[in-house]
Parts: sequence; C-alpha cells; structure tokens
Amino acid sequence: MPKTDVPGITGISGPRLRWWTELPLIVLVYAAYSAGRLVVRGDVSSAIDHGVGILKAEQFLRIDAESPLNRLFTANAWIGVPADFWYASLHYLVTPAVLVWLFRSRAVHYRAARAWLMISTMIGLIGFTLLPTCPPRLLSKGYGFVDTMAQYSNYGWWGGEASAPRGLGGMTNQYAAMPSLHVGWALWCGVMLWRCGRTPLTRVAAVAYPLITTIVVMGTANHYLFDALAGAAVMGVGLLLVRPVQRLTEPVMDRLRARFLPSSVPSSATEPSIVSGGCQTSAGERIPRQRKQSVVPGTEPSARPADVGRPADAGEGAAAPAR
Repeated sequence: MPKTDVPGITGISGPRLRWWTELPLIVLVYAAYSAGRLVVRGDVSSAIDHGVGILKAEQFLRIDAESPLNRLFTANAWIGVPADFWYASLHYLVTPAVLVWLFRSRAVHYRAARAWLMISTMIGLIGFTLLPTCPPRLLSKGYGFVDTMAQYSNYGWWGGEASAPRGLGGMTNQYAAMPSLHVGWALWCGVMLWRCGRTPLTRVAAVAYPLITTIVVMGTANHYLFDALAGAAVMGVGLLLVRPVQRLTEPVMDRLRARFLPSSVPSSATEPSIVSGGCQTSAGERIPRQRKQSVVPGTEPSARPADVGRPADAGEGAAAPAR
C-alpha cells in the first residue's frame, strides 16, 4: 500500500535509540507537562468568562455542536457510559501504545514522531497558561450542560472532577480545556497509523480514532468545538516546528550520547590487517595478494614481478638457453 508522506515526519537517520534512554525522557517530559498544568491554574472567574465567550461565539456561528451531543449522551446511557470510558482511558493508553509500536516496528519514523508529540504538548501547555478555560460541564446549569462523567460515575473509577480517579481531583487542572489535547493526541495517533500502517484496518482506525474522540470530548461536556479545533491547530504548529527544534537540540543530544553512552566501533575497524613482504590481506581474504609497488627513478625495486615463480637456481648469472 502506498505511503502518504507527512512533512517533518520522514525517516531521520541517527544513532540507534535504546528503550532505557527513551523511557526516562518521555516520563520526564510528561511529568513536566502534568506539573505545568497544575502550576498554571488561572483565576476561576477568568476561566468562566473565557468559556462563556467561546460558547457565545459558537452559538453566533451556529456551530455549537457540543450542546446537542451532550443531550444525546445524557439521555442515553448506552452511549454516555462508553463515551466516558473512552474519554477517561484511551487518551492514556492509545498514545503510548502507538509510540511503542513506532519504536519497535517503525524506528525510522519514531524520532520525528516523538519530537512532534512532545513539541505540540508543550505548545498546549502555553495555551493553558494564556487562556484558562472553563469546560461546558462546569458552567452554571442555565447553559444546559450535564457532566456525564459525574452522571455515570458509578460505572467507572472517576468522580465528578474530570477523568481523575475518585479522591484525586486536586491533581488535575479542570480549567485546562483550551486547546483539547485529547483531540490533539488522537490526531497524532491517526496520522502515524495512516502514515506507517500497512493494513486496511489500520487505516480505518487512523480515521475513526480522532473523529470519535472529537465527538466524545464534546458529548461528555469536557470541551467546546473550538477547543477541538485548537487541539488540531496546535498539532499543526508542532509539526512545522519539528525540523527547526531538532536542528537546535541534536548537538546537545549528541554530546549527551557521547558522554553517557558507549561509542560503537565498526567491526571492520577491529579486524587487523596482515602485512608481510609487500602482500596484504583484507577482511575475509585468505591468500595474500601481491600489491603493486611504485618505483622511484634511480632506485632498484625490492622485487620484480618477473622474479616471482622462477626457480631458485635461475639467478642473475644463469646461462641463457641455447637457441
């Protein structure tokens, strides 16, 4: 099946990556991102104003799709409950699974794909800082939204504070709705599945996963449509920054690898060559080959090709054969 090239996500050569260096890097970046979400908690009143402003803009444009979707999810548990499980779990399962799959089976694309994901995530953190936004589920009841995570909390492990497990709501920033990285990460997964997948089923998953995730985040009243669009825009900006950021960071990474990782020596450099009597064997060669020697004018060559193979008694003084 033909591949669809994505600018910035082409194969990048470099030292072979090891899981014991990649895993700490990814954990460190995600920990910094999670801690950053908590640190940048903005003023609640400002977050509510931003949320109301986004909703009114969508209503003016008549694209407030989250309102009818939320009513559908609230009235039908057979839709709302699976949607809550989708929102609370797949965000944290599918993205790492795609990363591991790329690392193990599509290593040539992994380095750029990992950089794209990390850069976009950090851009999202900037969005949370500059524009804290109240999600639809936390608006007053007069706006008509129902928190489906709270409504169906008896079916899962979450409580009434986003997708956090019960009792751990204080460990999350509920006003980090703009942009939606649920949608952004799902889009990243879809692009990588489409780009690197080899089966029709992979292509179907590449389209379905980000599309269903977008519907879920709005139907559960966790995000507005504009949040979802902003999540896609963040991924687009992150993709454009992959190559410039890699050019800036690669020298630093090379120095770290040279300091902490053993350098690999090519196998050919470890095999000594055998030199004897003007003959030299190369790797895999059993019989020495006669090397041509350059003759400097005015000097006698150390050995002449005509002498090779002559009988020992056929020296310089040997009589010439009779004619």
